[in-house]
Amino acid sequence: MNDSVPAPAGRSLPVLECRSLTRDFADAGAVLQVLRGVNLTINAGERIAIVGESGAGKTTLLQVLGGLDLPTTGEVLIRGRNIASLNSTQRGLLRNRELGFIYQFHHLLPEFSALENVAMPLLMRSDPISNVREQATELLNRVGLGERLHHRPGELSGGERQRAAVARALITRPALVMADEPTGNLDHSNGEKVFALMLELNREFDSSLVVVTHDQALAARMDRVLRLQDGVLTE
Repeated sequence: MNDSVPAPAGRSLPVLECRSLTRDFADAGAVLQVLRGVNLTINAGERIAIVGESGAGKTTLLQVLGGLDLPTTGEVLIRGRNIASLNSTQRGLLRNRELGFIYQFHHLLPEFSALENVAMPLLMRSDPISNVREQATELLNRVGLGERLHHRPGELSGGERQRAAVARALITRPALVMADEPTGNLDHSNGEKVFALMLELNREFDSSLVVVTHDQALAARMDRVLRLQDGVLTE
């Protein structure tokens, strides 16, 4: 079986598009519709915040947009590729190449050092180890963790762990970074530092950025603020 990812149909495509997106879940014999006909276009370098009440489906939307879950109906296209048309291996390759993810809880692997965690997405591509170590070291220096390369997550502070998670999301130079409450587990000072770092690196790497957040002040610093309510996404 050929697991290569199909080439895009043309140039100058949006980084991500979703069309008439729905996501249903079975709930005690009934059908719970979490997403109801969501449409969204994200262009290169664009920064978007998604806000909404707890339980509105923001995390579900991010998972579907990132190919971690499939829609019930509708389409998600990443660089023109419909993720539903790919098998699980191809979707994994596409995520590795085009997307970076940052979560509220860092999701670093506890048995590995900061350097190894950040290098992991490139090691999964079987890139040369010497090049991977060099790139991971450079990026960790960039996020202020040059003195903490060989510390495991348990030896890092909360802010340091989240900065390492930012570096891991960006190590592949993705077209789009998706962040789910990336400062939600940090105090105000550390949250501000991490978010400022994300915006700085977003500009430097010319990647698009989608952030799910409850923090209206952070959302206001993005190019667009979208609200998810009753399964519908509005500007």
